[in-house]
Amino acid sequence: MSVNRTQLVAAIADKANLTKVQADAALAAFQEVLIESLAAGETVKVTGLFSVERVERAARTGRNPQTGEQINIPAGFGVKISAGSTLKKAVAK
Repeated sequence: MSVNRTQLVAAIADKANLTKVQADAALAAFQEVLIESLAAGETVKVTGLFSVERVERAARTGRNPQTGEQINIPAGFGVKISAGSTLKKAVAK
C-alpha cells in the first residue's frame, strides 16, 4: 500500500489545520526548494526525518539487456536519501 500525492495533501491539510489548496501549495513549494537545492549541489536535511544529497556517479561499462552488447555509461549524478533517527524508529515499531 502506498500514499499518493492527493492522499498526502489531504493528510497534511488535516494535521496542520490547512485547506487542501494551502497544503498542496506548501508541498509544491517544498518540492521546488528540494529540487533547486539538489541542482545547486546542496544537501537538504530535515532533522530526524531524512537527508537528501546529490552524489556523483563515475563512468562505467554496462550491458544492453536486450542484445548483451557492452555499452559505456557516462559519468553523471544521482540522488542519495538517508533516513533520520525519528523515521528509523517509526519504521522499526
